[in-house]
Amino acid sequence: MYNDILRFIREVFHEPEDFIPLHAPYFGGNEKKYLNDTIDSTFVSSVGAYVNRFEEMMATITGARYAIAISNGTTALQLSLVAAGVAPGDEVITQPLTFVATANAIVHAGAQPVFIDVDRDTMGLSPAALRTFLTEHAEITDGICRNKKTGHRIFACIPMHTFGFPCRIDEIATICEEYKLVLIEDSAESLGSYYKDVHTGNFGLMGTFSFNGNKTVTCGGGGAIITNDETLAKKLKHLSTTAKIPHAWEFAHDSVGYNFRMPNLNAALACAQLEQLPEILENKKQLAETYARHFDGQKISLVAAIPHAAPNHWLNTLLFPNKEEQQQFLKESNEGKVMTRPAWTLMNRLPMYAHCPHGDLSNAQWLEERLVNIPSSFRTGAAKPYTAS
Repeated sequence: MYNDILRFIREVFHEPEDFIPLHAPYFGGNEKKYLNDTIDSTFVSSVGAYVNRFEEMMATITGARYAIAISNGTTALQLSLVAAGVAPGDEVITQPLTFVATANAIVHAGAQPVFIDVDRDTMGLSPAALRTFLTEHAEITDGICRNKKTGHRIFACIPMHTFGFPCRIDEIATICEEYKLVLIEDSAESLGSYYKDVHTGNFGLMGTFSFNGNKTVTCGGGGAIITNDETLAKKLKHLSTTAKIPHAWEFAHDSVGYNFRMPNLNAALACAQLEQLPEILENKKQLAETYARHFDGQKISLVAAIPHAAPNHWLNTLLFPNKEEQQQFLKESNEGKVMTRPAWTLMNRLPMYAHCPHGDLSNAQWLEERLVNIPSSFRTGAAKPYTAS
């Protein structure tokens, strides 16, 4: 049924028979050199020159004043909530269409997720749905936002830039300010994405990133937090290194800290990857343009960015007319050795989160039944946009 699409994808990747992954890492720079440097230095753990260099590079790339190297994207979210002052029993608003790590990080920090619907065109948290929920359920007393039904403090909001597509984050930021909510952007998938010429992660108090093996650039595992608040940046770095007070030999700690610092080995790999980020982004943009031309005007559509948004094209996403066609394409493509994936199971349908409060989630459900991610790897030798015959 979908042989034409699968044939097209194979032509795009110049791969007539073998397996095509969804998103493979690309190592075309100084990865091995920097790893060898790190091994030779013997500083392979959480102290080393590449950790500092990584932080400087991330601050420059994102335009933030500070970047803190963290062990992975999940712990970056958890630590962001802790540093911001989350307390046990607090509620944190996020979206149901996200990777489970977003909700897990909220629980790890002692809070409870509240799931609010997404917009169909961004696949990210809907500012209209956010305002509707807060209008109906929130009240501000003594400068604190509380849920009128549960009585718990609504502490923060964590929107996610799904598959690298920026959501309407400026509108979300305005609502969060109005309701006294801490805004933390889950930018795990959006390194290199911009909204209104501002890099994602800069619209709230903090933004977090992931460098997992399937991301636009990777260091195997790793994360980062960016912020423009100097005091907060120092607190994040202190807490992430077991809250150890600097001293030449004594082991003194002044808080319950976390062993969340990125190792120097991972940072070395990350630095080599970040050096190639412009090349990788251009390569992936060309792939997205090739897909867009092919699916233009078809009943199976390719998700495009909203106005003023510049995505990093981490994953290219198709929308099918219904669930039956989505499932049939997933079956045919994966059986044909072309790796494709649906969206994640909505968080509110997972057993450990079924009890969590939520608003109307009809857009998230609509996307869950139609969305498919197709191969989006860096294409070696793809200096020019490829046009399939």
